Amino acid sequence: MKLVVSGIDTYVYTNNKAIDASKPSIVFIHGAGFDHSVWTLFARHFSRHNWNVVALDLPGHGRSDSPALQSIEQMAGWTIDLIDTLGLSSAALVGHSMGSLITIEAASRLGPRATHAVLIGSISPMPVSEPILDATANKPGAAHSMLTSFSFSKQNLMGGNPNPGMWMVSDSMRRYEDEMESALDSDMRACNAYQRGLEAASQITAPTLMLHGDADRLTPLRATKPLLDTLHDGRMDIIPGAGHSLMVEDPNHVLDQLKIHLL
Repeated sequence: MKLVVSGIDTYVYTNNKAIDASKPSIVFIHGAGFDHSVWTLFARHFSRHNWNVVALDLPGHGRSDSPALQSIEQMAGWTIDLIDTLGLSSAALVGHSMGSLITIEAASRLGPRATHAVLIGSISPMPVSEPILDATANKPGAAHSMLTSFSFSKQNLMGGNPNPGMWMVSDSMRRYEDEMESALDSDMRACNAYQRGLEAASQITAPTLMLHGDADRLTPLRATKPLLDTLHDGRMDIIPGAGHSLMVEDPNHVLDQLKIHLL
């Protein structure tokens, strides 16, 4: 579906269905340098179970027009504008990595309009190392390799995709290469600069699920405690053997947890 949000031509994946304001709704928010396609399995499932699904492409990503937004606060405001443009009175928010920070900020502003929140691979603050920032700015190919290497658990770097014949590492690299080079850099800098995550999390009224891999090297499990402790109604589910790219490393576990939390 194409629509205009805050003056930007925007693409959202809805499983080819019109939005029905009488149905419950889920907004899926992708991470840095990615797009709506990381959510296809999950969006299709909930669409088939009578939900509106909105897997968005942030500005400057996927099929949405540029420019990319420069801060988590701007991305959250834009996401709320999208929800309003679609005529949704309420929605569940599901975000991965950078998308989880957008979820935190947007849910804090939406109040009871955010019915549920799901934070996948999330910590706050979410610092990004100087070598990665240097690579995203000056050596995008190296940045893609670095981020892909650290996104998967060591066991899954060698294989392990539940879909026979598919290699998760190659899929991740292609996704990065398909995006505008400047978008990944601005995304990483937005994550690094966002400092009000715990303050915003304390204002979330929705029940919140945190999903985390115990082998996550980008947002280590040991760093999740401050965010989990701040949430008023939060719970953690840990996926054994998974890294940061949970939606491809263990999609069935992620889907099962989404169903438990949302249905």
